[in-house]
Amino acid sequence: MADKTETTKTPGPSNSTPLLPDSPQSPTSMEYAYIGNIHVPPADEEYTLEDAIEQIGFGRFQIKISVLTGLCWMADAFEIMLLSILAPDLLCRWHLSRWEEAFITTVVFIGYLISSPLWGKFCDKFGRRKGLIFCSVTILYYGLLSAATPNYIWLLIMRGLVGFGIGGASQSVTLYSEFLPGKIRGFCIVFLEIFWVLGVVFEVLLGLIVMPTLGWRYLLLFSAFPLAVFVISCKFFPESAYYYLACGEREKATDILKKVANGNGKPMPQGRLKMDETTSQRGRFADLFATRQTGITTLLLTFIWFVNAFAYYGIVLLSTELLSDNGRCEENADVVEATETCFDDCVTLKTSDYGSLLITTFAEFPGILITLLAIEFLGRKKTMAVQFLVCSVFIFLLSICTSRTGLTVILFAARALISGAFQSLYVYTPEVYPTHVRAIGLGSCSSAARIGAITTPFIAQVRKQLCNLSHGSDRKHLRPCRRNGDFVLGQHGQRSVIKAYTCSTSSTLVTALP
Repeated sequence: MADKTETTKTPGPSNSTPLLPDSPQSPTSMEYAYIGNIHVPPADEEYTLEDAIEQIGFGRFQIKISVLTGLCWMADAFEIMLLSILAPDLLCRWHLSRWEEAFITTVVFIGYLISSPLWGKFCDKFGRRKGLIFCSVTILYYGLLSAATPNYIWLLIMRGLVGFGIGGASQSVTLYSEFLPGKIRGFCIVFLEIFWVLGVVFEVLLGLIVMPTLGWRYLLLFSAFPLAVFVISCKFFPESAYYYLACGEREKATDILKKVANGNGKPMPQGRLKMDETTSQRGRFADLFATRQTGITTLLLTFIWFVNAFAYYGIVLLSTELLSDNGRCEENADVVEATETCFDDCVTLKTSDYGSLLITTFAEFPGILITLLAIEFLGRKKTMAVQFLVCSVFIFLLSICTSRTGLTVILFAARALISGAFQSLYVYTPEVYPTHVRAIGLGSCSSAARIGAITTPFIAQVRKQLCNLSHGSDRKHLRPCRRNGDFVLGQHGQRSVIKAYTCSTSSTLVTALP
């Protein structure tokens, strides 16, 4: 009887001749043929990483990393939001000037500004997962040390290092987006905003409970808890298959795809993973301007991110002050020295102030809903353009005299729209850059946003000190006032016009993006 390996036939008519080893149709030359009735594709049949992600689809694996990424965003929100609670308390406790109070917030954004492109470069060269773990440990370590700082200078140093770590938190979006099918990617990234809002809400509630009883040091300790949970959970966060493929490590990329497929209960694509053009020099700043189109895109996104952060953090940090009756310079206030505060008795945040923070924070929920619905129907660019344009209208309305209720409504609408624009940017930016510069592209844009955020604390907190400059000046234009129960925002009104103008400009520039 003939040996089995020598008489294996391909499916076909019964009179088919045996395949010879040197035949073009033999298993030796094709590497794969027919095994029973199952077709095994030839070795040269390849699939792309994008095709594999689309075929595997969305399932339990993506749900798991959605929760992990959301936890990172929640921890980031804790660290950012506590600045609005911490600074007013230390102003009174340590007898700080308005400039010193403002710098508590600004130093965090300075660290953020410096580190964002550095973390992006690190993630492109050494891996998204490693960068995310290192930046999270940095935030946790210096966040805990902040609670033990003996004086103002040491607090600035610790919070600056916390900001340096926060600069890498946005890379969680890069890693997350590279596991998502294209048809649902926008929805999932926008959905992450829910975790941010929950983080802000929990931080405000934590401040309401902890600050009157235990004080600011315990607030810093408890605020680090979500980050500690995330650091422990990072062992479940896989590396990006896109990163491995950019490194030329096809086997590791395939192993990651197998984990995703097994997690979702889906089969792997047939064939083998197609290698992309490998680049050994990943994460170079120069690559952001390697072509004319990429350079223009980078410049446009840099400005748009700057404006988005300038408007967003301006609304967040100004909300408490604008909605509070305390600490305002009255129309008939006595003239005091410019180096003093506008009030004699130092007042920390009250329950009503925490309530005001919660009201404006909940505005981000309708912002999420609007973006979720719009981004898939209108597309990324049109959604951003509309959000910036309408937001500019509401920001401009802050310059007029209105009641407390009217001011709350305006702030609510403005924050909903500007937070939605932020999420649209987080969806668009990782998609527009190629794999080998995706992390540094997002990091550089995020760094530009911090420049906008750096100016915000001075606008929000130094304004009260400016109201005392009266010699040779028209005081009505240098400070807020109240007339007949209404608020006149004065100097803030001028800044609102500037923010409205920059937002409307961004709306126009968005249309020039690819």
